[in-house]
Amino acid sequence: MLKPTVKPRAQNRLHIDPVLMLACFSLLGIGFMLVTSSSLHLGVKMADDISHYPFKQLIHIAFGLGFSAIILNIPMQSWERMGQTLFIAGLALLLVVLIPGVGIKVNGSIRWLSILGLRIQVSEVVKFISVIYMAGYVTRHSDHVRRSAFGLVKPLMLFSVACVLLLLEPDFGSAVVILIIAMGMMFLGGARISQFIILLALVAGLAVMLVIVSPYRLARVTSFMDPWADARDTGFQLTQALISFGRGEFFGVGLGNGLQKLFYLPEAHTDFLFSVLGEELGLLGVLLIIGLFAALVVRAFAIGEQAEQAGLKFSALAAYGLGIWFGFQSFVNMGVNMGMLPTKGLTLPLMSYGGGSMIVMCGAMAVLFRIHYEVTEHNKSNVKGKHA
Repeated sequence: MLKPTVKPRAQNRLHIDPVLMLACFSLLGIGFMLVTSSSLHLGVKMADDISHYPFKQLIHIAFGLGFSAIILNIPMQSWERMGQTLFIAGLALLLVVLIPGVGIKVNGSIRWLSILGLRIQVSEVVKFISVIYMAGYVTRHSDHVRRSAFGLVKPLMLFSVACVLLLLEPDFGSAVVILIIAMGMMFLGGARISQFIILLALVAGLAVMLVIVSPYRLARVTSFMDPWADARDTGFQLTQALISFGRGEFFGVGLGNGLQKLFYLPEAHTDFLFSVLGEELGLLGVLLIIGLFAALVVRAFAIGEQAEQAGLKFSALAAYGLGIWFGFQSFVNMGVNMGMLPTKGLTLPLMSYGGGSMIVMCGAMAVLFRIHYEVTEHNKSNVKGKHA
């Protein structure tokens, strides 16, 4: 007598990293609450609508998650093939944004393009492209990077073009982030320490020179060293941020109860969202966010290590690059808010208000989830091959 065929239970093929998922959605959720808290009064002032900014940020997050769902279905091999083309496209975007009448000027900087009513900060797109391009370059020229100084200098010559275009916007902070991404990935790709130290010294020297020759950059550096010396002008933003942290103490004044965001702290819902967090959620909230970003970066490097062990070098370098990007940018944003670093126009990843940055960063996280998926599938296929 024939037995009925029983279909095997469908297996979970998503291979979701639970820690990374928890960190990402926690940052998105807490960020949305803080953006809401810090922008209600702005909505009334700018659009006569208390829900103006929270509603728009909710749309940004929805677009970001939708975009990440698309990115999640793109194989890493496709990114590897597209790396050089994407880098050229990124340079083209940096040129387009500088065309008079095309780029959108905000607070004296021309950094945005308007696409279908959505403002896209070009530098965020270029950061993502930089990770993809460098992962492909180091994968193709790993021996050259390890043995030759020119192997290090060659990609940086291309990145210097991007940095010059960023400085014309001006966007010094993003230029630094892109160089850190490139150099960090080359170091992890096997560059010799002696060559790397020399190169790092040259880049640091160039950065110092750019600060010295630019009056506004020099003013930012000097004002952060003693913001109280000119608390009503050059040190105003930082002093208000420090007052926010001081008022928050250990437990905070409570979500929505902060005062500094009420027209005292400029850019409270964007670059200085971390200060609002310090005032309303206190030291506990600050430590929570630092812990979530630390978990995200640690998981990015762990996924990269797993990919490297599986022989997926491009994926490994891409994961390392994403970890460097999110780790360094969040560190700089927090450092600026707490007066540890000069003021830079860098958002807090996955948290600050903004459509373009939110979409790009959600897409970047989707690439990391894709790498984890492919590594898991690769390891499963190897195990099946051994038992076959």
